Amino acid sequence: RHNPEFTMLEVYQAYGNYETMMELTEQCIVDAISASDQGLQLPYGDVTIDFSPPFTRKTYDGLFLEQTGVSPNDAEAVKRLADQLGIETADRHADVIKNDVFEQAVEKTLKGPIFVMDYPASICPLAKRSRDNSAVAERFELFVEGMEIANAYTELNDPDEQRDRFLKQSDGKEKGDENASDVDWDYIRALEYGMPPTAGEGIGIDRLAMLFTDSGSIRDVIFFPLLRKRKE
Repeated sequence: RHNPEFTMLEVYQAYGNYETMMELTEQCIVDAISASDQGLQLPYGDVTIDFSPPFTRKTYDGLFLEQTGVSPNDAEAVKRLADQLGIETADRHADVIKNDVFEQAVEKTLKGPIFVMDYPASICPLAKRSRDNSAVAERFELFVEGMEIANAYTELNDPDEQRDRFLKQSDGKEKGDENASDVDWDYIRALEYGMPPTAGEGIGIDRLAMLFTDSGSIRDVIFFPLLRKRKE
């Protein structure tokens, strides 16, 4: 299901947000299936996936509680669960721990297609915070059969806030957070020149091709697979 080199469709929409990007993603996938002369109920292994719109939409925190039985806002309870799952917790941010638990315990249960919305803002340094809840970001990921297919968010276009977030990420990297990013000063300078409200997204084409063709391995659909030499 994973290949280090993959095909991705990347798109940005001026004056859009993550909700308009969900609509675009859903329509793009439905149109692609229709263009291949297939119905919207596709066989995949032992199951049938129904791509009929609208796709399910659920929040990150709601799914966390639903699948683990632990409140995502109870940092100590989340940490205990992480310890049970063998996830490193020492000197790590609570949201980073929570996201590791989500990836290990929740993502595999997402049959989909399902849009997982409103990720913790602290792990989304490039995404705009929700107007209704500053603790979450206007970000979604699309999952089908436990696979992440798309990742999108409303772009943060405030250079001052972006600078502060980069600096916090950089501080976390110095403390050993492998997922933290460096400060991108060129990007901040570009934002200072001006950027309209924008939504951005990346869609993994190879995994979509797996789903459309009932392929169990990504090696069967990537353009240039790395294969062992055939033994004569």
